[in-house]
Amino acid sequence: MVYAGQMVFSQFLKLVSWNRFQTCVDRHHGDSYVKSFYCRELFRVMIFAQITGRSSLSEIVLCLKAVSHHLYHVGIRSTLTKSNLALTHNQRSWKIFYDYAQVLIREATPLYRDDPSELDVGGCVYALDSTTISLCLSLFPW
Repeated sequence: MVYAGQMVFSQFLKLVSWNRFQTCVDRHHGDSYVKSFYCRELFRVMIFAQITGRSSLSEIVLCLKAVSHHLYHVGIRSTLTKSNLALTHNQRSWKIFYDYAQVLIREATPLYRDDPSELDVGGCVYALDSTTISLCLSLFPW
């Protein structure tokens, strides 16, 4: 049986407002003097890492190389190595991703305005590097 549908990862990428993301990149000169591995590619790699639960650069590179024949089609055209990915992370400003997170919060707020849940999108949002924290579901039900 041949799979003719679209990959789940591609479906995630369709949800991203790339014009707004590029506005954030341009505001902080994220792609200035860059010859490869643009911010869009880095963001795609990080989306992949998040939805697949990768916990290290080595894991990210290993998993993406396993599906290397699909990478071009999802917009990842640069050479993937652990050192290349680490260098790219060090050269990009965190403000790009902070600004885009603010865009996503503004988009999500109206969607949950009438939701009776306790989701408070207007409150403080914190990003934690969860690679060093093991959470127990019985202690933290959220």
